[in-house]
Amino acid sequence: MKETSVLTQPMMTSLEIAELTGKMHRHVMRSIRNMEPGWQKVTESKFGLSTYIDASGRTLPCYLLTKMECLYVATKFNDEARARLVLRWAELERDQLMGQPPVRQKPKEIRLLACDEEVLDEADVIIGDELDELNAASDHCYTPSDIGRPFGLEGRDLNSFLADKGIIRWVKGQWRPTRKYLHQGLTENRSFYYHGRDGHRKLQSRLVWTAKGRDFIIDLIG
Repeated sequence: MKETSVLTQPMMTSLEIAELTGKMHRHVMRSIRNMEPGWQKVTESKFGLSTYIDASGRTLPCYLLTKMECLYVATKFNDEARARLVLRWAELERDQLMGQPPVRQKPKEIRLLACDEEVLDEADVIIGDELDELNAASDHCYTPSDIGRPFGLEGRDLNSFLADKGIIRWVKGQWRPTRKYLHQGLTENRSFYYHGRDGHRKLQSRLVWTAKGRDFIIDLIG
């Protein structure tokens, strides 16, 4: 794997952008990914995708941006965040003129991705981060199997029971609460990716139940 020990121009990682602006790194990563198509359309180049090693030794994705790329991304930030980035760039450029290393991280902490396979691997990590954020509301929810197990019911049996009671219905390939139970805090959606027959990755969600929803079902069964 190719490593960056010396960079010919000042660069800033998405990690440092997150630190300077007080944002979560995954949110900065998401902003950069969302803005990349516009940048690519005008410049015909993508942002540099890199990796870093976190405190637990895991290799995780980050971006490595030039000044122009960074300031383009910063247009989505508030005035204070942009000011912090401008001052940091002034510091980086001053260090470069004085012959100081333009990136503060140790050489082995930031690594450029060398091949498409590595890019795909890191894309899976990014997707995992996105799913974690997307599924935050369903972290402590219960699947139909979780709820039905103490009663000797499999998940599909419980879903059939709830459908017969008019609580859920099958809509476009997945279970959904009926209108009466839609906004009562009983359910959440838990998303996941799968590969379709065409080989493309697709997003789908499954109905899960909150603690309130679980108690509702238990009372219904009892």
